[in-house]
Amino acid sequence: MTTGGLPTGATARLVDGEWHRLHWASPLLKGGFWLVAIVGFVLANLRERLVEFFIGTGPANGGGPGGGGGPGDNGDIIAMVYDRGQTGVAILVIAGILLIAVGSFAVAWRMHSFRIGADAVEVRSGVLFRHHRKARLDRLQGIHITRPLFARFFGAAKIELSVAGQDAKVELAYLGSGQVDELRREILSRASGVRAEEHTATANAAGAGAVNAETGLVADATTTVAGAAPVKVDDGLLQRRVHELLAPELDPDTAPPESVVKITPGRLIGSLVLSEFTVVLLLVIAGLFVSTLWGHRFFVLFLLLPSVIGSLGYYWRRFSKSLRYSIAGTADGVRVGFGMFSTSNDTLPPGRIHAIEVTQPILWRPAGWWMIRINRAGHASSRSGSSQPHTLLLPVGRAGDVQKVLGLLLPGSAGQEIQELVLAGLSARSGNGFADAPRRAFSLRPLSYRRTGLAVTSDAVLLRSGFIWRRLSVVPLARLQSLHVAQGPVRRALDLAQLQFNTIAGPVRATLGVIGRREALEAFRLLSDGAVRAAEADGSHRWAESREHVVLSPASPSAEHGAAAGPIVEQAAPSAQSAPPGLDVSRP
Repeated sequence: MTTGGLPTGATARLVDGEWHRLHWASPLLKGGFWLVAIVGFVLANLRERLVEFFIGTGPANGGGPGGGGGPGDNGDIIAMVYDRGQTGVAILVIAGILLIAVGSFAVAWRMHSFRIGADAVEVRSGVLFRHHRKARLDRLQGIHITRPLFARFFGAAKIELSVAGQDAKVELAYLGSGQVDELRREILSRASGVRAEEHTATANAAGAGAVNAETGLVADATTTVAGAAPVKVDDGLLQRRVHELLAPELDPDTAPPESVVKITPGRLIGSLVLSEFTVVLLLVIAGLFVSTLWGHRFFVLFLLLPSVIGSLGYYWRRFSKSLRYSIAGTADGVRVGFGMFSTSNDTLPPGRIHAIEVTQPILWRPAGWWMIRINRAGHASSRSGSSQPHTLLLPVGRAGDVQKVLGLLLPGSAGQEIQELVLAGLSARSGNGFADAPRRAFSLRPLSYRRTGLAVTSDAVLLRSGFIWRRLSVVPLARLQSLHVAQGPVRRALDLAQLQFNTIAGPVRATLGVIGRREALEAFRLLSDGAVRAAEADGSHRWAESREHVVLSPASPSAEHGAAAGPIVEQAAPSAQSAPPGLDVSRP
């Protein structure tokens, strides 16, 4: 719960700069579940022995517990131990192993602690080998909260802080589910540039209603679960868990209750069916059928059939992870939620998106569907399946959905200009504000040379390309790291060049395959200077310091939900960021 924007109770104690421990169920959730599964497996195999031990009758087939004439006739090691009278020794060995495992988990939990200061989050862990990780809040790239299905029954959630660097992150697994949303709000507040004296007031606000961080239970009069009504502590444990399970993923106190974009299950299924993976799967099935006709049963059984079965798991993972998708704007960035059984939500602070790409496979073209992906620091791998939910911002949507999402990612008057260019360039064959590749590029891009083009706004560059895969990339000049111009012998003969806009690694590859040589050199000269000036003028990494310039969108439901709408920061763009005079990028 909060008072006047300052956290109290649970969160105030966790952000006091002292070391704290994680949720008491963290050892079980991080690895002890497999121990429980192993114990359950052993007990399932001992059920006949346990029945005989308590009731005093053997198995129905007579003889010993092994069911045969002699000890361990069937190779059953449990029967052999029983028949030799070593049951007590086996039980002691199993109990000893369990005690050692539980003790190891307990020691690891005791040695795993964290603290949240005014400018960093630190985590210490390890028993034999100690690890100390520190995430600077001024380098914060996003906060990801995950509530796995098994952890939700314990009222626990995992919070992950992504910072600039190659897969650099600090993870707090696990904390109380009712704490993580408010804790995220406090961390984002500190990362946004809130003054240090406000942090001191926040820490002093913690009163007698402090929380026990080790148990995750609040000792105050009430505790607030994200998206749910306040639940009294004296309510039953089952009632509290039901409130947490039924609560919406996006907290109505910090975000609009309705998602900006709705993805129906039918559209989601259709997008999975009309995908390149389905085409490959059909080819594999066709190969399986042909191999069966030719009598290659070994090839079918050990190679093709497992591939087909594994593809069903791929469809299910993509479907379940994209269900209950929601996206909304908050005062501290864009909030994205998804997941059916295990739910997740991600918060992207302003200025943390390095590149945006709107794509459309050819199979989606009749339905008018598009996908939005981004490049962001901390989740740079484009091939890693674990990073996909962090970089895939819109799994499937129509042009109107793309416009709504871009409105959250690119707020303000400059962002509106970019949105109009994006929407105009999605389906246009040529022109529409883009400087297209010259006609002589036909020999290198016979299908897509008309759709290959460049457009420049006051603070971003847009690249359009592709025929089978239509792509439109947006690279903010403040995030541009370098600009590369290349010209091989073929392009040199055609007086063409290649432009590559380098950002952090990710699924978005901002490259223009063909462009006139003169236009490429002019873009290199002017955009390089514009990127430097844009980076110097950029203040989005401390977005709270410019609160007086923030204007809420009148179309957003912020009147009911405070600062839930995405902020529109009005800043004068440097004159050097204007469109290069040598490029035909002016809007008609």
